[in-house]
Amino acid sequence: MSISIIKAGIFDTIQDAGRYGYRSAGINPGGVMDHFSAGIVNALTVNNINAPVIECHFPASSVLIEQDMMLAIGGADFSPSLNGVPIPLWKPVIAAAGSVLEHKRIRNGARTYIAFREKTDVRVWLNSCSTNTKLSAGGWQGRLLQKNDRIQMLEKHSYPLLHNGTAQVVLPWQAAIHWQEENEEAVGILPGPEYEWLDKESKKTLEERSFTISHTADRMGYQLLEELPYRHTNEMLSSATAFGTVQLLPGGKMIVLMADHQVSGGYPRIAQVITAHLPLLAQKKPGEPIRFRIISQQEAEEQLLTQRRHIVLLQHACRYKLEAALSLIGRDAYNRH
Repeated sequence: MSISIIKAGIFDTIQDAGRYGYRSAGINPGGVMDHFSAGIVNALTVNNINAPVIECHFPASSVLIEQDMMLAIGGADFSPSLNGVPIPLWKPVIAAAGSVLEHKRIRNGARTYIAFREKTDVRVWLNSCSTNTKLSAGGWQGRLLQKNDRIQMLEKHSYPLLHNGTAQVVLPWQAAIHWQEENEEAVGILPGPEYEWLDKESKKTLEERSFTISHTADRMGYQLLEELPYRHTNEMLSSATAFGTVQLLPGGKMIVLMADHQVSGGYPRIAQVITAHLPLLAQKKPGEPIRFRIISQQEAEEQLLTQRRHIVLLQHACRYKLEAALSLIGRDAYNRH
């Protein structure tokens, strides 16, 4: 009852919703970069929406599935396939024992997520399974997934659909990934504690200009290439930061802190990316442009509630559909006998 890594990816880890309550000890929450995609694939596999998933960057790991399993993949499109046969994103897929999951080509996005109904047996550290590579803790041995890693699963399920000799079955329901009516392109931000340090021209540039993500972007932060026309001379004490905090560096450039950010910093916090738009930012690749749009606190809260409600409703629907499908298959098998 396990999966095996037969070819390692560039930066693949076990992540969940994050490790909260330990900032005072200098330990950041970490967790998935794209909580929306991770929640969707967990909902499709009828797991807790905050359960551990495999977060993959391209080129991603090749995985040997050693028992019959149900999985779902979402986020970036890395052209996933089972035994060379393409499988779709955002749908539950049943894979037979001995199948090999691969990702051949990047089509869009920066990170993809894999969830298994059978639940990975990974280390819990400080109430989270997320991998903290800096501290070598959590996840799978506190590190990136490597070739020959063999991760045990906590559950085993029977899938009668595989009994006809097929290697995989794509179940007929699919997640809707648009949780709001309009596809939002601009990243929503709230004014940060030091926003008023900016002059009028800098504030206008922040909202009207397109910024490019540098090639040094990683899970710690996205540095932006373009500068604001402002040089701050104010001094400040090191202050708390969060996932999505936009810091203004002394030269006028900005950095957006991401999931593995430091817990505090001494640069002005001119803005904060709203939680609902962190997934949009997480799927941006180095060299891609981003635009910011200041929104109200009320709108930020409403968007987050809408997004989370969408995932929870999907989770309930998927559980009902899976139970109904397996029950129907079981009755058909009984009647044939």
